[in-house]
Amino acid sequence: MKLQEHCLTCIYDQTKRVCELLNVDEQQAQKIDCLAHTKIATFDMNQTPPHNAAPLYEAMAEVLGVHDLYAQFKADSSEKAKAFLPLCEQKIKQSSHKLFEATKTAVAGNVIDLAAVMLYDLEEELEKIYHTPFAIDDFALLEQQLAHTQTLVYLADNAGEEIFDKLYIQTIKELFPKINVYYFVRGRPIINDLTCQDALASGMNDVATIVDSGVPTPGLAMELMNENARVLFEKAECIISKGMGNYECLGEVAGLPIFFLFKVKCNVVAQAVGAQLGNIICKRGI
Repeated sequence: MKLQEHCLTCIYDQTKRVCELLNVDEQQAQKIDCLAHTKIATFDMNQTPPHNAAPLYEAMAEVLGVHDLYAQFKADSSEKAKAFLPLCEQKIKQSSHKLFEATKTAVAGNVIDLAAVMLYDLEEELEKIYHTPFAIDDFALLEQQLAHTQTLVYLADNAGEEIFDKLYIQTIKELFPKINVYYFVRGRPIINDLTCQDALASGMNDVATIVDSGVPTPGLAMELMNENARVLFEKAECIISKGMGNYECLGEVAGLPIFFLFKVKCNVVAQAVGAQLGNIICKRGI
């Protein structure tokens, strides 16, 4: 998905949120503001938003002298998510269709996103999503695909979501015990996306093999994967992709056995996917 004019404003606003989150002083904030304007002016409109944004976020971290800009926010997001595990576990356990309810749980986790414009109340959002139909509903195709899958690649998104992803993966493995799950995370800290360290801290290795994809962008850029990740990615009979960033990078890639799970949080993605702001999506790739 190519960068759109609206994306420029969104990315710029994200740099402002970084300054607020880290409580930077006025001098640092001015440096970040100048950096943002300079970098955004050179963005390639033929590339995806994650491709363009990554160098800006890396430069911001360098200016601020911080390796992981959102380290504390990510830890807080995961802790907040854990508080809702009993609700989600109960929903799945009581459902007559556990896989469907677990898929909804994974999508519900996608509301935890600092980069999104929309604000939320997590408990209200969780309940709402359990009672909201998919605007694009390829769940039946996903279920069929999983029934014939031995290698499942699961593309992680934001820290905090892994708490819900873990429940989803547990359910998948319960229903399809022959499946081996490989949980792909970013190669290094980039905004609030999940890294190996974040996934390990949440015990994701109890249910899946955590894979450092090598990708430094806030969305899986295929050409930036390391060799280990590439082999697994190409071997997988099914790929589950969480979040808009991964959709922005992979939504127009044909021929992948991929299913996109996310909540639509911006108008650019809404137009690209053919849905409305706020919709939840379970979409087969093209």
